[in-house]
Amino acid sequence: MKRTLLSTVALAGLLALNGCTNLNENVLDESSATGLTDRQAADGNLAPVYARLPDIFTHTNYFTIQEISTDEAILPYRGGTDWGDNGIYLALHQHTPTSTDPNLRNTWVLLTQGISRSVTALTTLPTINDSNTKTYIAEARGMRAYYNMMLLDLFGLVFVKDDPQGVSQILRGEPALEYVKSEFLAAEPDLATSVGPGRLTKGGVWGLLARLYLNAAVYRDRYATQFTFQSADMDKVVEYTDKIINSGQYQLSPDYFSIFNADNHTNKELVFAVDQRSELNGHNRLAYFSISGDQFPLPAFTGANGTDGPAITPDFYRTWTSAYSQDPAGVDPRFYKKNQTIPADSCVAASNVVMDRGILRGQQYGLLRVNGAFVRCGSNYRVGKLFYVTRNRPTFPVNFTEQVDFSVAGSNYNTGYRVLKYEFSPKSQSGRNLGDVDIPIVRLADVYLMRAEAKLRKSNDAASALADVNKIRSARTSSTPAPALTSMTLDLLYRERGFELYWEMVRRTDMIRFGKYEGTWTEKTNNNPQKRLFPIPQTAIDGASNLPGYLAQNPSY
Repeated sequence: MKRTLLSTVALAGLLALNGCTNLNENVLDESSATGLTDRQAADGNLAPVYARLPDIFTHTNYFTIQEISTDEAILPYRGGTDWGDNGIYLALHQHTPTSTDPNLRNTWVLLTQGISRSVTALTTLPTINDSNTKTYIAEARGMRAYYNMMLLDLFGLVFVKDDPQGVSQILRGEPALEYVKSEFLAAEPDLATSVGPGRLTKGGVWGLLARLYLNAAVYRDRYATQFTFQSADMDKVVEYTDKIINSGQYQLSPDYFSIFNADNHTNKELVFAVDQRSELNGHNRLAYFSISGDQFPLPAFTGANGTDGPAITPDFYRTWTSAYSQDPAGVDPRFYKKNQTIPADSCVAASNVVMDRGILRGQQYGLLRVNGAFVRCGSNYRVGKLFYVTRNRPTFPVNFTEQVDFSVAGSNYNTGYRVLKYEFSPKSQSGRNLGDVDIPIVRLADVYLMRAEAKLRKSNDAASALADVNKIRSARTSSTPAPALTSMTLDLLYRERGFELYWEMVRRTDMIRFGKYEGTWTEKTNNNPQKRLFPIPQTAIDGASNLPGYLAQNPSY
């Protein structure tokens, strides 16, 4: 079966990655499409366009890049034995990554594959006589723009490619911004409105256009001392966020954490998301990544646990405590949700074993596991204080502390408050598969926050911005909503974006736009503005070595 790659730029990385990647798709061409209906052929050409999204959003690709490089997340060398990985997570956090970083390489390869597959679909779909073809072409074009938008944000460039056999043109700066914008605008008229959050719709493109215009000042002048936010750009942010809000198609969820539940595919707050339903073999590990290896959330599966990965930094935690005069767990439902009260050494029914959500602090309680089996009390399960049994430290409690850093003491298994925002999938036998929470790319709360920011940046319309922020806070009525704010500034809005969108892979982009990325936080002092971009993977540069000058490395790498 014929597959056309993006160009020699991606070849080396593609060869390295595809050796260990299982593709759950069929890429159709003339030799494989015999006997298919036009609908099957159209579906078969569109499916690969979306197929790499779940891989991009895995915990060690886009999540790592967007979160561990910021003040929201830190991943130390746990216990001196786990998550060392040749220091790549330390380097990302300290803004000292190199062009050989495997997470950067894998993300680059997946994005360029997404572009390549979009180009293939755009070439083939016009030859198929099916009523959905026009919409599918728009989706493929919009997705090509989205993958390029991610490349622009992370690496500072885009690939312009229409001919599968041709060599891509590389654009940077203003031309790159205008190209992505024009592609979204060209796709928008033919997109559907009702195919669900897992596919690109008009609402999804409106949200991505709003995000693009909001960050346009950054993309035009990446290393500026101060970004110039043009009024026309902010007007466009308001225009596209208004379209989403006024469509009536989306609703803020009364229960904040239900947005991130395993059954969230029908949650009306999602505008555009990575479709992770288990029947599609969803596999995100965002629940598993942070919690302890001795937290086993599912009575049905004795092998489903966490990994003691990233924690939030003390700096990010203190943005919550400084905002409220009492424990944020009692005042803001986005911080923490108590799902069970477990007296020490008690017995509960399997249906009552439900982990708390949000930011987890202090001593953790849960299912007790001995010799690979959960301790039973007849038909019930014994729960109690957890210890690091899986780490062969049975007297060391799973007691999450605020302090976490790269010192020996600060890198212990229990250091740092953890995040369980995305539900641990009830179908996952290992915690590493069937992670069927759809991962939000654009959701309605972010849309309100983008509109608020645009109004502040254009005309300092604090009243309108305040109304949008309080609209979100008041909407979470399944518990006591966070109290209304009484004033609004850009700094307060930045803080609010952290509260609402933490662990959703927007923090790095936000920090750059708000001028915070060169700041100092736990274990990070690097203030070089050239670190706003990541290094282009060396495999990509080597793969293009037969085209001298084609792919230049970003400054400072």
